[in-house]
Formats: sequence, C-alpha cells, structure tokens
Amino acid sequence: MDSKRKIRVLATKPGLDGHDRGIKVIANALMDAGMEVIYTGLRQSPEKIVETAIQEDVDVIALSILSGAHDFLFPRIMELLKDKGVNDVLVIGGGIIPDEDIPALKEIGIAEIFGPGTYTEDIVKYIKDNLRR
Repeated sequence: MDSKRKIRVLATKPGLDGHDRGIKVIANALMDAGMEVIYTGLRQSPEKIVETAIQEDVDVIALSILSGAHDFLFPRIMELLKDKGVNDVLVIGGGIIPDEDIPALKEIGIAEIFGPGTYTEDIVKYIKDNLRR
C-alpha cells in the first residue's frame, strides 16, 4: 500500500439508528485532518458496510451507533469482514455504548470505542497511530 496515499475512511451508521450528527462531525474532522472520507448515510446493513469497504478500498471503518444494537451489528460486521478475508482494515466504533460492553467488542476485533465527549483530535491521532500500512 502506498504510504503517501490519503487515509481512506468509511464512516457509517449501521442498523436502524437515525441520528447522524455525531458521525458527520467526525467525518468533517477526519477530512480536516487530510483523510478521505466516504460517508454512507443512515441505516446501513452490515452486508452493505462490508461491501462498500471492499469496493472503496478503505483503511478504516468508523461505525457510529446510538440504538443499542452494537452487540449484534458490530460482531456481524467483523464476521463478514473475516469471511471476505479482510484483515487489514482498522475498525473503530463510537456512540452510546455501555462501558461493560466494550471488552467484548474489542475481543472480536473492534480496535477502539469512542464515547460521547471524545475530542475529534483524539480520534484522528488514534487512527494515525494505529493504522497498519
């Protein structure tokens, strides 16, 4: 992979969650940091998210969820990525996710969870520091 290529991020809202203000703030912050962001919009299925990630050759998938379905949707996305042989994408999550659910999400491969109040600079730094290129 060309290390001079812009970091490509898929920013997406899995499931039936209809609130997108947070992911739009994150997407703008990532673009301001020089990353290329593909925003899929609301109500994306795990299958569509993985398909888009592969088609767009992204480096990062940023999942945002407020509906409480993270314990089903995040594992499904990770399962589909594994099934497709995608193991070089950094997957991060954010939104309203209880602290007690975070260890299980990290165990399945979600690299980090960012909750409400996280500074956008911290997310940018995390991506840059943890991206495998």
